[in-house]
Amino acid sequence: MARPHPLPVDPLAEAKRQWLMHGWDHAADGMSLVTSVMRAQQLLLARVDAALRPFALSFARYEVLRLLAFSRTGTLPLSSVVARLQVHATSVSSTADRLVRDGLIARHRDPHDGRAALLELTEVGRELVERATTSLNDEVFAAPGISAEDSADLVAIVARMRKAAGDFADPRPQPDPL
Repeated sequence: MARPHPLPVDPLAEAKRQWLMHGWDHAADGMSLVTSVMRAQQLLLARVDAALRPFALSFARYEVLRLLAFSRTGTLPLSSVVARLQVHATSVSSTADRLVRDGLIARHRDPHDGRAALLELTEVGRELVERATTSLNDEVFAAPGISAEDSADLVAIVARMRKAAGDFADPRPQPDPL
């Protein structure tokens, strides 16, 4: 949430000063990093939530719809959605239940594996996710609040952190597109 007036002191810089003053020098830079990234996440999420509010979508619901819209057929196994969004299966299942309830997706039994579920984007869901994407692009993604160069640097730094945490491996070489 934006403040009407900026604070006279950066609270995160003050927190780092306190860490150093208390003799926690070994952890001060890490504390500063973690709290800075978490605050940036709060700021970005507030903007995303504001852009999605007119569509009655949370970012989690939007991500499921967008992922399905990106697929060739608008249908993906629930397990693929879980893997690609990198969240717990229970969270995706709960989100999918709400999307089904709202008529934005349908859930079917996988004809090849009766134990698995397929999620399918409905036409109403497709129309909604396209309008929501336009809003996010215009209100958040086109101007995230930092320069293009800083954005590229930050994405690269975070990607290295994510890779080290096991989020992904370097992709195998791909043939040139035809």
